[in-house]
Amino acid sequence: MKSLLRKVSFSIIKPFLPKYEVVCTTYQVIPGLPVNGNQQRHTFEKGASDEARKFYVKVVNSDMTKTMAPVEVHLKRRGKTIEKKHFGPVDELKKFNVVYKG
Repeated sequence: MKSLLRKVSFSIIKPFLPKYEVVCTTYQVIPGLPVNGNQQRHTFEKGASDEARKFYVKVVNSDMTKTMAPVEVHLKRRGKTIEKKHFGPVDELKKFNVVYKG
């Protein structure tokens, strides 16, 4: 009975839960050209906060992310940034003309 009640209540509440996404932005610097910013978005369904946080931690702790500097990783809920981590001189690169792709 309790499991049935949980399933019904979750199906009613789920449309009102926030969506989560992890955005990873890599910057490529070529002298004489504008700075390229490539964004990769990983969206999660509504109410999947645990899955999104695990993926965010996995991306931040990845050796590939750390060696690919400059990289910026955001965990967003309802479009607002909850957590962010950057590797390399991201703040200095944002001062230049950045062309975002993807």
